Amino acid sequence: MAAACALFAATPAYAEKSPAGKVSVEELMAPDALPDVVEGSANAPVTIVEYASMTCSHCAAFHRDVYPELKKNYIDTGKVKFILREFPLDPLATAAFMLARQLGDKRDAAVDLLFSQQKNWAFADKPLDGLANVLKQTGIGQEKFEAVLKDQALYDNVNKVRNRAAEKLGVNSTPTFFINGDKYTGEMTVADLDQIIASKSAAK
Repeated sequence: MAAACALFAATPAYAEKSPAGKVSVEELMAPDALPDVVEGSANAPVTIVEYASMTCSHCAAFHRDVYPELKKNYIDTGKVKFILREFPLDPLATAAFMLARQLGDKRDAAVDLLFSQQKNWAFADKPLDGLANVLKQTGIGQEKFEAVLKDQALYDNVNKVRNRAAEKLGVNSTPTFFINGDKYTGEMTVADLDQIIASKSAAK
């Protein structure tokens, strides 16, 4: 899966503190092929949309090292609404997102599990076997696992989310974050988020 994160070969492991562009919030939040899984208060003053790939080690690092602080300090306190959207960089990432979607409102919990155990499936000799083993913890058995991967409509919809992000929002790498419409590429640190969220909150 090294190719999945090849876009980051020369990218420092931190996000730019200034935006790399901006999109309209209306465009960002327009209905997509799959419904958003929203964490936090609908009325939060700051909306963060992350486009991630399940096989990207930089995305996994964010969810391991930064997301817990984001959730504790901002999402759970009503200051931030957080949405993770699918931007698979390879077929294995697409498969992982398809399986996570099957868990409905537990999608984000499955995503966190897959990121935390990424090395056990994304970089394994038999990645699909590894993926099946990890997801057994969520109750997805082998029969369901195989059925989901044959769901052409779901496969198409995951890729429609990705394609719309690329065509309409200019996403071309992961992770990419939109914070109240401002675009940030690459990993985010806790300090980066603290600074950006404070500035967005003050602007409200």
